[in-house]
Amino acid sequence: MAVMVVVQQELPDRAEVVVIGGGVIGTAVAHELARDGITDVVVLEAGEIGSGSSAKPLGGVRATFSDPANVELSAWSLRRYAEFEASFSRSIGLHQVGYLFLITDEDDLPAAEAAIEVQNAFGSRAELVDPGRAAELCPPLHPERLLAASWSPDDGFAQPSLVLQAYAESAAAAGVRVLTGQTVTGFDHTAGEVSGVAVSDRLIRTQSVICCAGAWSGVLARLAGIALPVEPVKRQIAMLPAPRSAAWPQVPFTLDLRTTMYFHNGSFGSVAAAAGDPMLIGISDPATPVGFDREPSLEWLTPFRAAAQRLAPGLAEPEPFDIWAGLYENTPDHNALIGRQGNFVYATGFSGHGFLQAPGVGRLVADLLQGRSSFMDPTPFSLDRFGSRTGEFRELHII
Repeated sequence: MAVMVVVQQELPDRAEVVVIGGGVIGTAVAHELARDGITDVVVLEAGEIGSGSSAKPLGGVRATFSDPANVELSAWSLRRYAEFEASFSRSIGLHQVGYLFLITDEDDLPAAEAAIEVQNAFGSRAELVDPGRAAELCPPLHPERLLAASWSPDDGFAQPSLVLQAYAESAAAAGVRVLTGQTVTGFDHTAGEVSGVAVSDRLIRTQSVICCAGAWSGVLARLAGIALPVEPVKRQIAMLPAPRSAAWPQVPFTLDLRTTMYFHNGSFGSVAAAAGDPMLIGISDPATPVGFDREPSLEWLTPFRAAAQRLAPGLAEPEPFDIWAGLYENTPDHNALIGRQGNFVYATGFSGHGFLQAPGVGRLVADLLQGRSSFMDPTPFSLDRFGSRTGEFRELHII
């Protein structure tokens, strides 16, 4: 699902800003900088635009989180996605089918209720629904297996490649240089700050570096002498064929809080499920080792089928097809890293939330680089939160 490169130019000798990573975060940052009139910017992408982790996600967009900072950032981004077609004159396949987080354990109810209060404080219309209502919203569910569900009707999913294309084209049209096939190999330092970015045997002199390299950010930051706690972990999704005798029903983006099993209709082309349309499925298998492996495999189907058999048995039987894998960029608390050390700015570690938070992150980083206040305080996402506070808070609504 790689995005066609927008512009191809030779490496310059210098640039005011170098953005490392041509995924949805890097291109969103470049777009926002260009909107502010900062166009002496180079985006360096090792592969093709959007060919890394941004090529792999299922495209969920939501404000359904438990951490207030995550909710604020995601709610702002969700509003931008709702306005995206008007702003960019193109569709991004946005379907606001809602998010349904399933609750099967009494211990999860208080946290879910508290999260709903936070979400609604930032403009959501979330509510706790009973098992019968959850099954009406999502017919494959067995209501007797549920205690309740958190329902947020304004959430949904969009097509990442279309968002990437819009951001990349917008930045390039303003004069940003978007360069593909450019692997960063090191950094030059002057007076304790990054003064140059090495690409093979070339050096780009710069005033600021913005690291948006996703799962590869930890490796790159170490080359600059900065320790970012980002670990790559493989995540996989697949499609389930429709039943022979009927179409899959239209469902919200449905997730089980306990097992992290999730599913939604697999077509980006229409809001309504049509005959033959698949169901997209996945689960965050805790047995998956840390590493850069992106080869599709089948072991995750065992925990998925066990969870499905209990909650939505119709999803446990069909053989999946089109299995593909990408990389999460996990942090210890599953919250993003957004901040700066000197002139090295970082926006990474989204732990599966990068696409849905990209509009807000682009704006936050552009404001952070320019030393001005933004629509929210980015401090909760700073690297400084780790140390004595590590483990103080862990995002509960994760996949």
